[in-house]
Amino acid sequence: MGSGAIFLCLGVLLFAILMIGFSAVKIVPEYERGVVFRLGRLVGARGPGLFFLIPIIERMVRVDQRVITMDVPPQEVITLDNVTIKVNAVLYFMVVDPEKAIVKVMDYIRATMQIAQTTLRSVVGQVELDELLARREAINERLQRIIDEQTEPWGVKVTIVEVKDVELPQGMQRAMAKQAEAEREKRAKIIHADGELAASRMLAEAATVIASEPVTLQLRYLQTLTEIAVEKNSTIIFPLPVDTIKVFMDGLERVSRNGAAAPVAGHEELNEQPHERDGQAA
Repeated sequence: MGSGAIFLCLGVLLFAILMIGFSAVKIVPEYERGVVFRLGRLVGARGPGLFFLIPIIERMVRVDQRVITMDVPPQEVITLDNVTIKVNAVLYFMVVDPEKAIVKVMDYIRATMQIAQTTLRSVVGQVELDELLARREAINERLQRIIDEQTEPWGVKVTIVEVKDVELPQGMQRAMAKQAEAEREKRAKIIHADGELAASRMLAEAATVIASEPVTLQLRYLQTLTEIAVEKNSTIIFPLPVDTIKVFMDGLERVSRNGAAAPVAGHEELNEQPHERDGQAA
């Protein structure tokens, strides 16, 4: 009975030694680091790979060094031009110094989130709405720089900050839609006016050419008739330019003038002959 108790005690002791030995062996993957404390004092970061800890005396805290993606909740902000909007963002950061991330701050993930929220409200509140919508890349760079400067003492590196969505009030959306529509109409009217101006200049040049060469009007008239005839219409109505019949009208006018002048001249000769005869008789 006594020997059995001794063997049992030895077995328990051996099992305890094996468990302590296994607990002293630590394996850290490539993307993690183990921050080791010895009796409460910082020893340093170890890993990746296999290493040993002094049981009971040393303690290890694992730190993930992969990039962490975090959504910044929507923040209600008043812009510089007094427009109330809701804006949210996405944050990418990673731990570059595991020792500072464990020693300098209690929870580096939560602390980084709070810094991102306050910085987002502060930066967006210093710009106008049009600048926020048009120069989003510059605002993203400014957010990244400010948040990175504030989290650097914690061993955290902020790599990217992107403003994802800007939620506008319904009234502001309608006003912006009206503004965009008015801008489109303005551009359309300007383009139409430019086209009318160019067309008027070309027509003026064409009128100058036609005035110098009246035959061009006849050629253009015939060309128009040819284009109409191609469509195979059953009925063709086309205007008859005055210049086309002007030649005939001028000829008729000259003929009528010549015909009217001849009888008048003969009548005057007949009137002069009796006077001459009377003089001779006298």
